Amino acid sequence: MPFRAPLTNHHTDGTDCPADHKHTSSGKPLHPGCPGRAYTQAICSCDGWEMKQTGKGYVNESRKRHLASHTQGPKALRDLLRLDGS
Repeated sequence: MPFRAPLTNHHTDGTDCPADHKHTSSGKPLHPGCPGRAYTQAICSCDGWEMKQTGKGYVNESRKRHLASHTQGPKALRDLLRLDGS
């Protein structure tokens, strides 16, 4: 089963900001009644990685890098396989 780390947006009070609420790149709301995006969070299903930052793009880039690390496998295993293949 592949790991997942969905992005979620949150208001300053910690409540979820629904996905249909659009924002400017700085997090200012474009949806009536929305207080704006205070931070974006991603939590990996591996239970070993979590990120919470104000910059949505930064969280998304870090999330992609983390998920890609799962496909590479543990370093010790890669090293063993490299030794066995020599």
